[in-house]
Amino acid sequence: MIEYIQGELSELSPTLAVIEAAGVGYAINIALTTFTQLSGKERTATAAGQACRLYCTEIIREDTHELYGFPTKGERQLFEMLMTVSGIGGNTARLVMSAYSAADIRQIIATGNVKALSSIKGFGPKTAQRVIVDLKDKVLKVDLGADTPTNLFDEEPVAADSEVKTEAVSALTMLGFAAAASSKAVDKILTQNPQATVEAVIRQALKLL
Repeated sequence: MIEYIQGELSELSPTLAVIEAAGVGYAINIALTTFTQLSGKERTATAAGQACRLYCTEIIREDTHELYGFPTKGERQLFEMLMTVSGIGGNTARLVMSAYSAADIRQIIATGNVKALSSIKGFGPKTAQRVIVDLKDKVLKVDLGADTPTNLFDEEPVAADSEVKTEAVSALTMLGFAAAASSKAVDKILTQNPQATVEAVIRQALKLL
């Protein structure tokens, strides 16, 4: 079992980080919150060449071998807890982790906020209620304060709208949404808020698609 991978960040997108460690490049699925920590201050900086560490969860099946990575053990624990709920796999759990911060997710589940969970694509009221029933008594035990992550990179200028759109649409497509619908949602968001960051655009799009 891989506990964490530490090395040089080779590639970074809102859904994927490639870390080179001992000459091996590990493709690691990430949530938007992790992307923010790696890119620094909600920017869209190219972060290649910087050192980083991600705590990993491995999902091994007959037809796939996936890695999901998080900047803290607490976030990883919350992700793994979500996957214990029937019908929730790695990608769906990542959608939840991308739609809200880990602290917000813990609060939403602990307080039984069905409406907030139901706003996430693929989460109807029944799924949201199942998550709350299964995890309400467990989620407050997740320690999110012990490993407060720090940004790894200096602040960079905000990318142009076209770059934000390209990254956002690409990320949404990788998360399983149709390219045409993703593009339409992103256009709508950027029209209303041209200065929105990639993370902000994707978070809003997850509630529109």
